[in-house]
Amino acid sequence: MPVPQRYVEIMDTTLRDGEQTSGVSFSPSEKLTIAQLLLTEVKVDRIEIASARVSEGEFAAVKAITQWAEANGFINKVEVLTFVDGDVSVEWMLQAGARVMNLLTKGSLNHLTHQLKKKPAEHFAEVGAVIALARKNGLECNIYLEDWSNGMRHSSDYVYEYLDFLQHQPVKRIMLPDTLGVLTPAEVSQYISAIVQRYPQLHFDFHAHNDYDLGTANVLEGVKAGAHGIHLTINGMGERAGNAPLASAIAVLNDFMPEIKTAVSEKSLYGASKLVETFSGIRIPANKPVVGANVFTQTAGIHADGDKKNKLYFSDLMPERFGRQRLYALGKTSGKANIENNLQQLGIQLSDANLKKVTQRIIELGDKKEVLTQADLPYIISDILDSSRIEEKVKIENYVLSHSKNLHPSVTLKISVEGELFEEHSQGDGQYDAFMNALKKVYKKKKRELPALTDYSVHIPPGGKSDALCETIITWNFQNKEFKTRGLDSDQTVSAIKATQKMLNLI
Repeated sequence: MPVPQRYVEIMDTTLRDGEQTSGVSFSPSEKLTIAQLLLTEVKVDRIEIASARVSEGEFAAVKAITQWAEANGFINKVEVLTFVDGDVSVEWMLQAGARVMNLLTKGSLNHLTHQLKKKPAEHFAEVGAVIALARKNGLECNIYLEDWSNGMRHSSDYVYEYLDFLQHQPVKRIMLPDTLGVLTPAEVSQYISAIVQRYPQLHFDFHAHNDYDLGTANVLEGVKAGAHGIHLTINGMGERAGNAPLASAIAVLNDFMPEIKTAVSEKSLYGASKLVETFSGIRIPANKPVVGANVFTQTAGIHADGDKKNKLYFSDLMPERFGRQRLYALGKTSGKANIENNLQQLGIQLSDANLKKVTQRIIELGDKKEVLTQADLPYIISDILDSSRIEEKVKIENYVLSHSKNLHPSVTLKISVEGELFEEHSQGDGQYDAFMNALKKVYKKKKRELPALTDYSVHIPPGGKSDALCETIITWNFQNKEFKTRGLDSDQTVSAIKATQKMLNLI
């Protein structure tokens, strides 16, 4: 007999909680692309895309996503973190076009007492007022109980008092976060079971963090205990050690809880992972379950032999489920296609305008490099979307780079700054250093300050050869603010120069 199934909602918070990963800031166009991918290809039930009131850029990103979502029937699946701040967050939501607010409130007596310095009754009254205002303005309201895990450990009477209050409020979901990632699986099971049994009429989400590497295990126990929804992020992105990872959690639920049903498409998880890796600049460890480069690669000869003889080293975790394939690496122990088709295989959806830009970029790169692989595509897309938001007032018109044995590298640079042409020559410890020295001469003439370069990282796609595309990500500090730019080229120095030109147009 088939096992009766219980549906569990999947809420992805890559664009809100995941963006709190140190050094990560998605552009509005990147946020829109990820949001579209999550809802149309990965098919999560809901996405949390931002925190209210953060910045103008955040507002622009939310506005772009809500306009697309409204036009395509997804508006009620788009959520924004808000605060107990009277009418401020509600007004921000209305202006941004969002309709579902996730209200951040205090889930432990410790937070309430020492951060807000308020009594429970005061907090409950303020929360109730914001909920009433949200409902009056047609907004749906979910409630976060921040630090709920420590609340259950140390002040469970407060948690139950708060839930007794919330059960009479017009809220759709109550969200239980392990804010500091401190719970064990046994505690998750105990606490969620008790709450679900006490309030059978309410919908509870569980939000796991991964500080002890227990995020996926805690998700499994939370769902077993009766949680109606779980919060996840692509690649486990998030503050500190991150959140429970989407791909791992879905694989675990599908394989170990057949009585649970979700809407997520396993085949789309790898493409989403690679796109977010590229946009965020946070590289996926090669051994990361489900999405890592090596997890479906056999190196040992005995394993390859066993696979041929009745698939001895296969498990239910088959790569084909995730749009991948098993590889046999040649290690010490081992015995131009249609662009849209490639994007579709990666699970990436682009607008016609961006697809046209990507196509043109591939044509340009094809003149420099004989072969472009599917692994190159996320890098190209990232470069295109990053470039499209920058107005080009500074243009590097020409340069000559030289590097000779026993001589300092040198550069001759011709650059246009708001229509004014400059030409300078300089030397340096390397070609890029020589380029920067020439650039400093130009900006000294203009009496302008250049940002300080604080970090410089270079990446090529997995398996890249000597002519592989090179992505250079440079971190700059300007007037006490940090930002990143990226450049893409098959030549490492040229990719760094392209990243630098983007910086010049941003400052």
